[in-house]
Amino acid sequence: MAGVDPQAQALGLLPGMALAHAQALVPGLVIAEADPVAEAETLVRMAEWCRGVTPLVATDGADGLWLDVTGCAHLFGGEAGLMEHLVGRLVGDGLHLRACLADTPGAAHAVARFGESAPVVSLTPALSRRERGIIEAGAHIAALAPLPVRALRLPGDTVATLRRLGFERIGDLARVPRASLARRLGTQLGLRLDQAEGRVPEPIVPLPATEMMQHRVTFVEPLLTPEGLALAIEHLVTPLCARMEQTGLGARRLDLLFERVDGAVQAIRIGTARPSRATKHLTRLLTERLEEVDPGLGVEAMRLVAPLVEPLRWTQVDESTADMSELVDRLSNRLGAEHVYRLEPVESDVPERAVRRVPALSPRTGRTWPRPGPTRLLTPPRPVEALALLPDQPPVAFTLAGRRHRIRRADGPERVHGEWWRRDAETDAVRDYFHVEDDEGRRFWLFRQGDGVNPETGNLSWYLHGLF
Repeated sequence: MAGVDPQAQALGLLPGMALAHAQALVPGLVIAEADPVAEAETLVRMAEWCRGVTPLVATDGADGLWLDVTGCAHLFGGEAGLMEHLVGRLVGDGLHLRACLADTPGAAHAVARFGESAPVVSLTPALSRRERGIIEAGAHIAALAPLPVRALRLPGDTVATLRRLGFERIGDLARVPRASLARRLGTQLGLRLDQAEGRVPEPIVPLPATEMMQHRVTFVEPLLTPEGLALAIEHLVTPLCARMEQTGLGARRLDLLFERVDGAVQAIRIGTARPSRATKHLTRLLTERLEEVDPGLGVEAMRLVAPLVEPLRWTQVDESTADMSELVDRLSNRLGAEHVYRLEPVESDVPERAVRRVPALSPRTGRTWPRPGPTRLLTPPRPVEALALLPDQPPVAFTLAGRRHRIRRADGPERVHGEWWRRDAETDAVRDYFHVEDDEGRRFWLFRQGDGVNPETGNLSWYLHGLF
C-alpha cells in the first residue's frame, strides 16, 4: 500500500503493507487507486504556496517538503507563529501532516517522520514549543538519539546490517568510533550522521521559481476613457490566454497595472474559483473593475500579470458547470471572495463545530449532515431565562430580551456530550437540546447546559442556539 489515512493507521495499517494483509486485518477496507502523477502535482502546488513563507522550498521524496526558514521567523512573530501559520493553513485545507523545525535538514526530516509525537493536527496556545514541532537551538542531537537508525535516510541494506550488529537507535551510533563504522559500512553512514548533527552542511536545492506570466502594452497617446481602457484589456488578455493554453495552465489570479503619465501606478486584482483561460470571461471580470481606476492625466502603459496559475487540462464540461464557475467569479470579485462560500458538514456532534465555510466550488467530501438543524445558528448561543417543571423536562416558558415566550409544543431532550479530546473543560460537559414552539407558532432551538457527572444538578443554565 502506498499510503493510509489516520483512521486506517489507528487500526494498525501502515504504508508498505501488503494489500492482502491489510484486507485480512480490516474486513471491508476501502481501497483507492494511487495516482502518483496527481500526488506529485499536489506536492508542487504545496511548495508554491510555501514560497509565501520562504523562497527556499524543496521537495523531500514523494510526500515531503523542506523549507529553509532562516531569517523568516520574525515575519510571523517568531518560530511558534511561523509554525502556526504554516501548519494551521495546510491542516485547514484538509491535509494530515507532521512538521518539525530544527537546526539541520536531517534532524527536521528525522523528527517529523519518525518522532514519537502525534501528527500536528492543530495548534493552540496551550501547546509547548516541542508539541508545536519546534526543536530548540542546539537540542537537535538529543532529539535524534531515540529515533531509529532508518531515520538517517540510509539504504535498506545498511539499516539491516546495523540492526544485525545491534544498533537500533541513532544514539547507539554515537558511542562507536566513526572509523570502524566506515570500514564496515562505508562513508555514507558517517556523512548522514554529520549532516543530521550539523557538522557537515546540507544545503537544500530549492525548486526553480516559476516564470511569472505577464504581458505589457504601451500607447502612443495616453488613454483616458473607459472605452479605450476596456479595449486595451482585451488586447492584453488575448495573448496571455494563448500563452497559458500553450503551457497547459489557467489563471487563478490576475493583476492589471495601469502606468500613468505622472509616474503613479494603479492596480486592480481579480480571482477565479477555478483555473481559467477563457478570454471573454477574464476580460469581463477585469472590465467590471474599471470604475475603481483613476486614469489621472492619462495611462501610457498597461501590464497584465498572472501571479497565480494552476494546471488546466482540457475536460468535457456541461453548460451548467461552466456558468456556475463564471457566476462565482463575478460574485467574488464584486462582493469579495470571503462573502461567496458554501457550507460543508464536519464530523462533530457539537452543532457550532458541525459546519464550516469552504470555497463555493470546492470538491464535496461526501460527508452527510449529522442532523436536521435550525436554518439559523446563533454564535455564540444566547443566554435566556427558562422555567421547567422538572430538570429533565422541556421548558414551559422562556424569556429573551425582556419578552416572554410560552411553550406550546416541545420535542427532546437530545443529549450532546462535549468533545473531551479537545480540552479538559469538555470532559464532563453535556447539553440537552429541545426543539420548542411558542404560542405564536415560532420555533426555537434551546439547550440546557448540564454536567456529565450529574446532569440533573449541574449548571442547568439555558441558552438559545438556533431559530427555525
